[in-house]
Amino acid sequence: MTPEQMDARIVRYGDLKPCKTAFIDAHTPGSDQKENFTIIGGGVSESADQHVHITETPGFNIGAAGQPPKCRNSLHSHRTAEVFFVLKGRWRFFWGRWGTAGEVVLEEGDIFNIPTGIFRGFENIGTDYGMIMAILGGDDAGGGVIWAPQVIEDARDHGLTLGQNGKLYDTKQGQSLPEGLSPMPLLTDDQLKEFPEPTTAQVIPDHVARYWDLMALSDRQPAKVLGANARLRDRPGFEVELLSRNSLPATPYALDRHEILMPVRGHWRLTWDNGTTVLNPGDTAAIPPGLSHSLAPSMTGEASLYRVINTDDPAGPTRNS
Repeated sequence: MTPEQMDARIVRYGDLKPCKTAFIDAHTPGSDQKENFTIIGGGVSESADQHVHITETPGFNIGAAGQPPKCRNSLHSHRTAEVFFVLKGRWRFFWGRWGTAGEVVLEEGDIFNIPTGIFRGFENIGTDYGMIMAILGGDDAGGGVIWAPQVIEDARDHGLTLGQNGKLYDTKQGQSLPEGLSPMPLLTDDQLKEFPEPTTAQVIPDHVARYWDLMALSDRQPAKVLGANARLRDRPGFEVELLSRNSLPATPYALDRHEILMPVRGHWRLTWDNGTTVLNPGDTAAIPPGLSHSLAPSMTGEASLYRVINTDDPAGPTRNS
């Protein structure tokens, strides 16, 4: 693989292209400053303006959300896994029909495998612009977003309508639903009863892993974060590990799977037969199956990265195991 070919498989943090109209709450006060990024795969954006950096998917999607302080992402649900880790800032995640069933605060490096099928939202409660990185199960990311009814109603009051085709129409830009297309219907009371309301105590032990706990586990080998025999026992179609400078293989290696590298701290030198490059926090590198390569921190100090690998498990609703 030439350096140019590898460069096309790396999305640099500084090159990320945001979309500010990705979802139905793009005009809703309190949510109207958020930015959505689709890094690998089309994600679940509802906007034709969304830029996709790498279209080829390895069985899952990689995305990100950037938000200034006090900006909130509205309550929604997914049909497949949604896993977040905090790259920058301090974030509060909340869930339930009205967002009051439970909550957890995540610091930089913490990771949250949100239970599939619950309404969830999140907000930046830090003092600066924050960024969270997301892994979404499935090549098509589960077919889109399911919004809590009040989110759709609030958006309609601020000029945005979601069609049954999953696309947004902005009356502020003179758009209207095409003839014959109905708006997305609100969930009925019976349908809403199917969405669980787990408490904080029920969610945190099996779905949240703290960064410094994972760093301790990575002292001699990669810390298994999410997978059948991992800290977070789940099989959503991909596995997640945390690597530090003390858990790296001593020699070059190759996997028969897709491998996505997402640095959290430090600068990482990626080397393969025909080239070398440095990965920085916020970068995303898609390593193809069969490529022999090696990783090493390029500087002293703290160094960590999340590694995501596709599995043969179906990318359907989360399966605890």
